[in-house]
Amino acid sequence: MTRSDGYLLDNRQNEAGQRFDAFATLFDPTTIRHIERLGVGPGWRCWEVGAGGTSVVSWLAEKVGPTGKVVATDIDTSLIAAAAHPPVEVRVHDVGTEAPPAEGFDLVHARLVLVHVPDRERALRSMIQALRPGGLLLVEDADPALQPLICPDEYGPEQRLANRLRQGFRKLLAERGADLSYGRKLPRLLREAGLSDVTADAYFPMTSPACTALEAATVRQIRGRLVAAGLATDEEIDQHLAHVETGCMDLATAPMISVWGRKA
Repeated sequence: MTRSDGYLLDNRQNEAGQRFDAFATLFDPTTIRHIERLGVGPGWRCWEVGAGGTSVVSWLAEKVGPTGKVVATDIDTSLIAAAAHPPVEVRVHDVGTEAPPAEGFDLVHARLVLVHVPDRERALRSMIQALRPGGLLLVEDADPALQPLICPDEYGPEQRLANRLRQGFRKLLAERGADLSYGRKLPRLLREAGLSDVTADAYFPMTSPACTALEAATVRQIRGRLVAAGLATDEEIDQHLAHVETGCMDLATAPMISVWGRKA
């Protein structure tokens, strides 16, 4: 993530670890499938941008082995500090404002990061700069505007409340500079940056226990900001969390669009 006093989802809040666990459950299979398709193996040098949690970092470390290297960066490394042993190197780094930590990487990967970075164009340039010739970039990001509802099947008052709170969350994100339609732009942006063999797909999780866990943690994390902005009352948030915990709603997340390409 990028340094910003206005960043909505602080890694040091209690719910951050729960959110990263939910992301790992929801999205690791997709991420790993893509990275395996790209051919990662022993000796590769990889940069995991905005690592947040440890799941992808630890998996990459096993794949590259002792002859490889995984540089894991974030503005707050508190949740990835446990992974800081060879071949993993953990660094505090802001991809939106700082030069890349090194160059000559075989793979650069960022998941659910750039949508939150104010200077996304600079961040993307930095990631491409860090690649060796022939190196691979995999960017996976959300597109909340493509599917804005937490409850796509809005058939009752519980679902309507959930979707209204989700609308409030999206409003807070947009006010802090998030691009809620960023995911769909990535194929074009990678082509315009000169990458070849650009390919993309999307994953849209729905009705998973991890969706439920993610929603509960997210709402608890932003509760104060929703109330302060007049987007919800404490009573409404309590009602919603009770509905979430009873499992009476089919919850979804925004689609994650995965895009990859090769540096000339």
